[in-house]
Amino acid sequence: MRNLLLILALLALPAQARTVTDSAGRVVEVPDEITTVFAAGPPASVLVYVLKPEALTGWPRALRPEERAYIAEPFRDIPETGRLTGRGGEANLERVLQIRPDLIVDFGSVRDTYVDLADRVQEQTGIPYLLIDGRFDNTAEALRLLGEALGVAERGEALARDVEETFARLDGLLEEVPEEERPRVYLARGPEGLETGMKGSINTEIIERAGGRNVADDGGATKGLVNASMEQVIVANPDTIVTWDPHFFDSVQDDPLWQGIGAVQSGRVYLSPTAPFGWIDRPPSLNRMMGLQWMAGLLYPDRWEGDLRTGTRAFYKLYYHVDLGDAELERLLEWAEGRPPM
Repeated sequence: MRNLLLILALLALPAQARTVTDSAGRVVEVPDEITTVFAAGPPASVLVYVLKPEALTGWPRALRPEERAYIAEPFRDIPETGRLTGRGGEANLERVLQIRPDLIVDFGSVRDTYVDLADRVQEQTGIPYLLIDGRFDNTAEALRLLGEALGVAERGEALARDVEETFARLDGLLEEVPEEERPRVYLARGPEGLETGMKGSINTEIIERAGGRNVADDGGATKGLVNASMEQVIVANPDTIVTWDPHFFDSVQDDPLWQGIGAVQSGRVYLSPTAPFGWIDRPPSLNRMMGLQWMAGLLYPDRWEGDLRTGTRAFYKLYYHVDLGDAELERLLEWAEGRPPM
């Protein structure tokens, strides 16, 4: 009887399985072939879509009408699944079990809080759960790690090399620019522009990686997103402001509170495109690589080589699996050049 039970237990195991060590050092057993992936949050959904779109079981939030043209047609109508992590998490384990994916992926922080969540969900559902480090400088490694796990190692490697080449180009440019001569940048979030990210936050990594000096810097005492006062912005007096909020962008030039800010006076307030994902963050994922090229051109127009129109077409083809039509490209560039579409 004992031998029979052992045989039955062995038969119940997946025919093929392997282990993957994720960014948190967790050794996770995954199926040899992964065909379905549940994204724990928006950053993970972008990463999975970029690497292996046919495996994505759904978007944490359904695509909005203005985003649809920037996603390959077969994946525009996959269902909304909610999210397991981050702000407004509304997916529950019943929903995950209903979908029953081969794998759950989270892309972002690998702090203990997220390790505990991953372990708990994996134990309760029996579904393997990978944590991938979402720091901007870890982008190439994230692509290689998940590309290998999903069975698309060749694509993961190609994208990782593209990321490394972009970083290397930027590093070469910045070697010639002393820290004190780099643009002083403020990220204005929300309709009033007074939510921002402190230096080192995942929301402002792109500013710092592009060679901007984030004026929201208290020496590391405060982390993450914060609400700034108008007085603090006035004292910081950035020479460049970037935002993804069209309401703030539309109103800042006429708002007397902002008139004394150097960036407003010189017309250096820029509106980030947000389709299908934000170029600054929203979410902080692979989409930031497009934003990095855009921001390098904004901050160093005489040093950064590359045409935004050509670069945007190439990026959306390589990363988002979509050939942009002229109308779709023009809508993006209207945002990127500070002319929000009507």
